[in-house]
Parts: sequence; C-alpha cells; structure tokens
Amino acid sequence: MQRPFEGIRVIDATHVLAGPFAAYQLAVLGADVIKVEHPLDPDQSRLTGPDRALGKRQMGTSYLTQASNKRSLTLDLKQAAGQDVFKKLVATADVLVENYRPGALDALGLGYEAMAGINPRLIYASMSAFGQRGPRAPQTAYDYVIQATSGIMAMTGTPEVNPVKFGSPAIDYATGTTGAFALASALFQRERTGRGQRVDLAMLDVAIILMGSHLTGYLRNGQHPKPNGNVNEQATASCYATRDGLLMLGASNMRQYRRFWRVLGRPDLIQPTAEAREHARAAETALIAELLMERSAAEWEDFFQSRHVPAARVRSMGEALEDPHLAGRGVTHRHAGATDVEGAFTVPVAAFSFADGGPRVDTPPPGLGEHTAEILAELGYGESEQQRLRAAHVI
Repeated sequence: MQRPFEGIRVIDATHVLAGPFAAYQLAVLGADVIKVEHPLDPDQSRLTGPDRALGKRQMGTSYLTQASNKRSLTLDLKQAAGQDVFKKLVATADVLVENYRPGALDALGLGYEAMAGINPRLIYASMSAFGQRGPRAPQTAYDYVIQATSGIMAMTGTPEVNPVKFGSPAIDYATGTTGAFALASALFQRERTGRGQRVDLAMLDVAIILMGSHLTGYLRNGQHPKPNGNVNEQATASCYATRDGLLMLGASNMRQYRRFWRVLGRPDLIQPTAEAREHARAAETALIAELLMERSAAEWEDFFQSRHVPAARVRSMGEALEDPHLAGRGVTHRHAGATDVEGAFTVPVAAFSFADGGPRVDTPPPGLGEHTAEILAELGYGESEQQRLRAAHVI
C-alpha cells in the first residue's frame, strides 16, 4: 500500500534536532525530503554525537538519527544565485520547513509571503524557540534553555536536588513530533481548501502543552508543582529500593491499589476511599519499602506484572534496548552503512505502525551535498550551469 506522503515534496531547511526530526517523520512515511544546507556551514548536528570520528566526517550520530530517506542539497542562501535555485525548488514543493531565527529568511527575500507568491499551495512551517510573534520572538534557545524558561526544570528533580533538566532532549523531540503533526494537518486541510498556509510552531508552546495537567492545576489553585523525584502521590505508585535495584510501582487507581494489597496477601490494608488512602500514605510507604527488600527488582517485576499490577525495574537505556519486546515493534532500523560511515548503525523510525503503508526506512542518511547534482538536474540546471554555481561556492 502507498504510504501517506508519497508524492509530497518537503524542503527541509532546518538544523539541530527539532526541525530535522519533524521532516524525518514525513520522510519515513514516503515524502521526498530534500535537506538544504550551506556548503561550508552545514547542520551542526552533523558534527555532534559520541562518535567523534563520524563528527569529523560531518556524519555525526546526532545527524544520522534523523536523516534517513532524505536527499542532501548544498546551497548558499545568502547569494542571489542560491536564492534563485531555492525559489525554483520551492515552486516544485508541497512543504517548506525552516527553523532560522524569525525574520532571517524574510531578510533574504525567502519569507512566507514571497514563497507563497511563487507557490500558493505551499505549506510554509517556521519552527523557532518562542514563535514568530510576541515580545520574545527574536530570542533564541535550545532544548535545555526552553526547559528552564517554561517551568519544566523547576518541577523536575528531588526536594533536595532541583531544578534538574531532562536527561534526553525531550522538548526537541516533542517539538519535532508536534511539527510533523502540524504539517500533516496542514496538508490534509489543503486537500479541502486547495490553499497552502503558514505554520508557526514554538518550542516554548510545546513545553507548555507538555505540562498540561500541571498547568490547569496551577491556574486553578495557584500551587506550583513541586519536584518530588521518584515519589508520586500514592504510596503504591512510587519508586522503591529492592534487594538489588530500584522498582517503580504503578498501582495508581483504586482498582489497581486494591489488587496490589491483595496479591501481597494484605487485604486488611486496603483503604475504603481515595481520601483515606491519602491519609495512610506514610504508613503504606514504610511498609512497602520494607517488603520490597525481600526480593530483587526483576523478581518483583515478574511477580506484579503476572498479577496485572503495573511495575517495572529501573533499566538503563542499554537494558531497555535489549528487551526482546522491541525487536518486533519496528521502532528502530539498522543500516549496514552509509556515506563515510563504515559499519552498521541503528536509528529510530517512528513511535507507531500501520497495518499497511506505514513508516519505513529505505535509504541511509546522505553525505553533505550527496544529491546536489541530481536535484539541480531535476530543476533544469545543466552541467555547465552547475559548474558555475560550484565555482562560485553557491553549492
């Protein structure tokens, strides 16, 4: 079955993590994604990641993560000849995604109004730290700066150690995922209206949405969410030490709470109401902490899960990825190699699957400018014209 975005062309004029990941999600669903980078100053993610040798080759693991299925075009957008190429490319595109500082592409004559004049059906998505409008629009930020700005850091950590940022760049990837959803929605809407439009996506807005339940609670009662570390409101839904590691319990609702105490042979400890359970929290915490020291974390996980009580031992990322459950889920794809990358490497694909025509990785991440000649030829540039652009360092 045909994938959802086959026949859709996306210009990926983004860098770092959030923007490229948004375009990548369309790429694994069949879109022709053309990544546009400066020939001498490419996406900085090409230089980053734990494999420094790959970074020196401009194929860093941060780039490899979200570049499969894309084609690479080098283009200096500050030169008039580069702008001309870009405009010809826009005329053939369905989507343009950019995450430059607000106003930067407008200054080059490549802003939304100019591009919509060339291609009225174009979806022009601008991703930035604070959005295209508002007092902070000109400011810039990265994931961890947005974590600090949004309030997420302040609620993360323990009562003794806080604020603490997330271990992963979760805001970046949440922004990328939201971006893909926004692009898919805009394309669907275009099918009904026949018109393209501007999409304004801010990392700060995404961070606010990620705190949705906390936001509503705070705006209702004015109480700031507190950093509670691994402790939740219920004693039966918190983290505890076991004989050899940590176990996170998830018996949250009253039905799971009652089952928790029954499988431990202590139905006498079941409280009749959520309020009574709250009052018994301290006593329950002390008893659970004592009980869980009797077995290993793995033993307790097996014990509770086999009895339909949510629980999991705390794993490292390596342990999580070795779980045989993931093998058949299609969440990752293993490449045999790529340009300037010797040996196999694994990349994420998508967090969902379809029965037919779903996300799939077809081609490895491209080297810088690997498809420049191919794409220029598609736009009508002959070999002599390409040579002139190359000599002027436009491509």
